[in-house]
Amino acid sequence: MKKFNNVVRCDILKMIHGAKSGHPGGSLSCVEILSVLYNKIMFVPHEWRQSPDFDKRDRFILSKGHASAALYSVLARKGFFAPDELMTFRKLGTRLQGHPSTRTKLEGVEVCTGSLGQGLSMAVGVALALKLNNNPAHVYVLVGDGEMQEGSVWEALMSASHKNLDNLTLIIDKNNLQIDGDTNEVKSLEPLDKKLEAFGWLVKTVDGHNEAELETALKEARDSKKLCAVVANTIKGKGVSFMEDNANWHGKAPNDDELKRALEELNA
Repeated sequence: MKKFNNVVRCDILKMIHGAKSGHPGGSLSCVEILSVLYNKIMFVPHEWRQSPDFDKRDRFILSKGHASAALYSVLARKGFFAPDELMTFRKLGTRLQGHPSTRTKLEGVEVCTGSLGQGLSMAVGVALALKLNNNPAHVYVLVGDGEMQEGSVWEALMSASHKNLDNLTLIIDKNNLQIDGDTNEVKSLEPLDKKLEAFGWLVKTVDGHNEAELETALKEARDSKKLCAVVANTIKGKGVSFMEDNANWHGKAPNDDELKRALEELNA
């Protein structure tokens, strides 16, 4: 899927450059996670509500909604809508807002997200509803490691454990950076695995850019009878040398020269 991932990374950069705003760092760090989910793990019909199997679909919630460019690109490249629409990103009146906010209009978007710390709570509610309806669909939620500093996340972790929501998988994009710098300096999460385990979660730690590791961990999480969290160690700005591991690229658009350099690296 390297070619697919490169296309997505190029889309992300072109979209953010065209909008002159956006969040390249955290979008680039989660590309392999989304790619594996949509290519290898989840059942999500691209016909969306027109599909007779719509209710059976797996649910994906992008809690770190500022990484919307990555999600939009993956959805477009998987056939949910035309890739030409990607360049309307963050424009007035577009369906592709800076945070996913058009669930009634845009195929593939389950809920409006972007207020950090709320996505896991929504995922818990969705997973509980599926259980009550005896629906075998699975819920996947992607959160950022900076987002894990929110208290509401830990309330949701406790609630999911209390309800034994084994139909829910939490994925943490652990790129160790947030808008204010190193997460360990802003507010340390460590030891993250031990804290999650103390809340009743089974934890799987993987290289978040290794597709084989991600696929194995996500399949095991889906098939497990235990509540699972996948900690994906990633690099913010992955794929572009001058963006990698650089908090300055959390929320900044590349200029013309930077876009050219980035695309040349990705297409080399």
